[in-house]
Amino acid sequence: MSLNHDDFKDEKHNETNTDGPTESPGIGHNSEAMGIGPIDDEPKESEAQDVGGVAGARLKSFIERVERLEEEKAALGEDIKEVFAEAKGTGFCTKTIRKILKLRKIDLEKRREADEMLNLYMSAIGMQYTMDV
Repeated sequence: MSLNHDDFKDEKHNETNTDGPTESPGIGHNSEAMGIGPIDDEPKESEAQDVGGVAGARLKSFIERVERLEEEKAALGEDIKEVFAEAKGTGFCTKTIRKILKLRKIDLEKRREADEMLNLYMSAIGMQYTMDV
């Protein structure tokens, strides 16, 4: 890559730096405002390419879809936390609500079998437990 005279212009003062090329700007230096950017011959992140039989654009589309869904999932998680906080604020036990949510996902017959097994084991060690489902 060849450099020309315009590459060394200082936009702030519209003067030309005649000292030649300068070192890379350090941390905190606003190189974009100075018109100096990194030299990069590699494709930008936004450019997808087909490499080794892999369709880059299609792969990128899958990745971006998953990223969007993960963002939505995080937002839904925050909404669920707010609902639990609201329930707790009105006096409900969130631990019990979570248990009910878990039980509602299980088929009724499987819940009954699990409850019978729990009752049997607790009786075997001398504990009383009854739960009608």
